Amino acid sequence: MAKKIKDVLESKISCSNCKACCCRLEVMIITDTGVPDVHIARDKWGAETMLRLDDGWCSALDRETFKCTIYENRPFICREFEMGSYECRDERAVQIITSS
Repeated sequence: MAKKIKDVLESKISCSNCKACCCRLEVMIITDTGVPDVHIARDKWGAETMLRLDDGWCSALDRETFKCTIYENRPFICREFEMGSYECRDERAVQIITSS
């Protein structure tokens, strides 16, 4: 049974219940934070994004813990994506709808 969007938006989001939904988004690398080269995808024009694997998740995401393996070197956009913010809650709601 799918959760109602209202339940997702009203529940408290913390590290212990984070589903890492944001780790499925395309993340541009716009500043040098030390992201290891193995986690960077480059297009033919030289633009850099976080590499996503065949499962759609960021390559830096530990699939067992759902925690970032390069947290101290994560891209600027990841640093700015605040847990529990409107964008976070919106993305969690989208993931619940699409997985239903």
